[in-house]
Amino acid sequence: MVEANEKHHLIEDAENELSLDEVNGTIETPKTGSFWHKLAAFSGPGALVAVGYMDPGNWVTSVGGGAQYHYVLLSIVFLSSLIAMLLQYMAGKLGIVTQEDLAQATRERTTKTGGIILWFITELALMATDIAEVIGGAIALHLLFGWSMIASVLTTAFDVVLLLLLMKFGFRKIEAIVMTLILTILFIFTYLVVLSQPDLSAMFAGYLPKLQVLDNTPAAGGGDSRLMMTLGIIGATVMPHNLYLHSSISQTRKVDRDDKQELKEAVKFTAWDSNIQLTLAFIINSLLLVLGASLFYGHADQVGTFGAMYNALQDNTIAGAVASPVLSTLFAVALLASGQNSTITGTLTGEVIMQGFLHLKVPMWLRRVVTRGLALAPVIAFTLIYGGNENKLDQLLIYSQVFLSVALPFAMAPLIYFTSSKKVMGEEFVNPKWMTVIAWIVFAVLTVLNLQLCWGIIAPLF
Repeated sequence: MVEANEKHHLIEDAENELSLDEVNGTIETPKTGSFWHKLAAFSGPGALVAVGYMDPGNWVTSVGGGAQYHYVLLSIVFLSSLIAMLLQYMAGKLGIVTQEDLAQATRERTTKTGGIILWFITELALMATDIAEVIGGAIALHLLFGWSMIASVLTTAFDVVLLLLLMKFGFRKIEAIVMTLILTILFIFTYLVVLSQPDLSAMFAGYLPKLQVLDNTPAAGGGDSRLMMTLGIIGATVMPHNLYLHSSISQTRKVDRDDKQELKEAVKFTAWDSNIQLTLAFIINSLLLVLGASLFYGHADQVGTFGAMYNALQDNTIAGAVASPVLSTLFAVALLASGQNSTITGTLTGEVIMQGFLHLKVPMWLRRVVTRGLALAPVIAFTLIYGGNENKLDQLLIYSQVFLSVALPFAMAPLIYFTSSKKVMGEEFVNPKWMTVIAWIVFAVLTVLNLQLCWGIIAPLF
């Protein structure tokens, strides 16, 4: 291990550095002005967080859930969005108040061995996220340009060049680019759903909670059970790496930490930013599921992959009179935008968890090469073994999202504990009792459901 000031070394000791120190506290915030002026200054981190809630992993689970179970799983999209808002509020607050990201806070208050174990679990979750990005981006390239699947998969390895170019523009510019891509995805899916003419009464009824979403019975025709789809949606929506990311990038705003009032205002506007962007993510996820329900219900076996969805959007025997090549192209463009957006946030998170848990810092290009390489390995293997069979790739994607749901409690538990501790947060910023109770109930319910899911997968093997 080397001294932090020896910048010519690839690996540096980052034990005493601030989270993402190159951008930490670099964005000025107004001391006076209107609510909207201040909100504009704090807006941005929420967009990077929201990206993780609408990445390609959401597409298969949400569209597939709608095609298989109609509007029933909209209640899970709604519930998971509320959980996301609660957890991201805690994560942003932790970063602002303590000036530590979640990885740093956890490593500081646990043993070295415990930190390494949690880093390993989080790294696997990040790999699972990256697998979804690789598959989504590769399939989008394949659909748009007709490249072979293996060539498309390998092309996604070069997105590191795009990311490095974006980083040179500055963090505020990255936030703007990400927001533009989010609005592009929102526009495309709003257009697709309006054309699909969904059953509005059935759609709104779908947001009401139903116990049948916990049914673990396999679907007719061999599809995934409602429980599997439920956990897939939760895993694709509430993503563990986002908690680490938000606790870091909430620190990019310059705040006087000796002024309690200014800290309170920073927490308030960070929550506004996060909730506005997560509301957009909720709308997009709802649109994905509604699209599956309104256009593809009854044809679930014909839209099980991205390619099948692409083809179905131009097949009037499935999508009806609205089917056209234009809709298919818009779908693929949105998929590519989603994958590229997620690449940016995944790389930043990789730096956060490595620095926080292991006290190591590596150049962004090397971090990206390693992360993307680890994600490419299973995707390339599946592509070669199954001859580019998209069904197999989408199956890998779905199970990667279920793993995210399994990994989520390992990030939730320390986050809830720290933000509920007066010793860590202080009297002014500790979670209120009702929030702590709700958070631990959510943690317990998700953990039980995850154990049930794991047993359902493992039991048949014995």
